[in-house]
Amino acid sequence: MAESVITQEMRDVIGVESEPVTQEIEKGAIIRFAQAIGDSNPLFTDEAAARKSRYGGLIAPPTFLRSVLANPPSTDLKIPYSVGLDGGSEWEYFEPVRPGDRITHTVQLVELFEREGRMGSMLFVVREGRYVNQFGTLVATERTTGIHYDPPQEA
Repeated sequence: MAESVITQEMRDVIGVESEPVTQEIEKGAIIRFAQAIGDSNPLFTDEAAARKSRYGGLIAPPTFLRSVLANPPSTDLKIPYSVGLDGGSEWEYFEPVRPGDRITHTVQLVELFEREGRMGSMLFVVREGRYVNQFGTLVATERTTGIHYDPPQEA
């Protein structure tokens, strides 16, 4: 493997939490999201039916949080590669998200590592996001992996 691209400045960002971003969850956004993904579960689309459930009203589908914050918080990390790919994400859900909730999202870098692959040297950037409601209750966490590299030079 070539010399590491992970600098001390990059390591210093590990564990630093981003500035929070807060957004109020709208009932219409929940319904439109469920319709857009083709999920007809009445908990997400039918307020009258959802009121009869154990939740007492509409809740958001689990994947809704991925779409709600158009400008997610960022951490100040200078990536030395030109190409970035989504390496996947893992979600954990603790509480339902409801219309009227004010969800605050923060992110922090938790891990940096390198590997050699078909494309050459790759940098893996692992971040953890937290979603907390207006009562201070953690409703979900996400762990995302970004893969960064420079495309091979054509001969």
